[in-house]
Amino acid sequence: MNIYDFDGTIYDGDSTVDFWLFSLKRHPSVILSLPVQIAAVIMHKAGKYTTTEMKEHFFSFIRKIPDISAETELFWQKRQRRLKNWYFDQKSSDDLIISASPEFLLAPICRQLGNISLMATVIDPISAKISGENCKGEEKLKRFRSVYGNAEINEFYSDSLSDLPMAKAAEKAFLVDGNKIKRWKI
Repeated sequence: MNIYDFDGTIYDGDSTVDFWLFSLKRHPSVILSLPVQIAAVIMHKAGKYTTTEMKEHFFSFIRKIPDISAETELFWQKRQRRLKNWYFDQKSSDDLIISASPEFLLAPICRQLGNISLMATVIDPISAKISGENCKGEEKLKRFRSVYGNAEINEFYSDSLSDLPMAKAAEKAFLVDGNKIKRWKI
């Protein structure tokens, strides 16, 4: 099984930021969430909010969107072209995408890619509340092991050093920088 981080790895950019901008353009009332979002980021940087708390406040903007499911589908119709070509060259039906981005945001693109398996941060698309932990760093490996046990990870791809636990668990790991892929020396 090959496992891929999403943002910055197989997607050129940050899907959360892109979705926020997309939503702002289509639903201008999203801007009303900006003061809460800025305050949450400041509180997180000051150590007053956990990443989970900060993300819940950041994603409060989704409450301003009448049909989040339709919105995410439309978003991916427009943004699918930002998936990197190298991924399509090696894509397999048993791939797993594992990401800190919200599951509700990435689920539509995983379906479009041929029902690629997904593990991501579980954020309620109505309330913006997070269930469990942010799917980043060590949490990615914990989630993987809780579902797949000791299944072999043939290759792991990421653009982030925070994914070192997953990289260590893989037979081969690769760091992605734009469209450049190099072996991750662990």
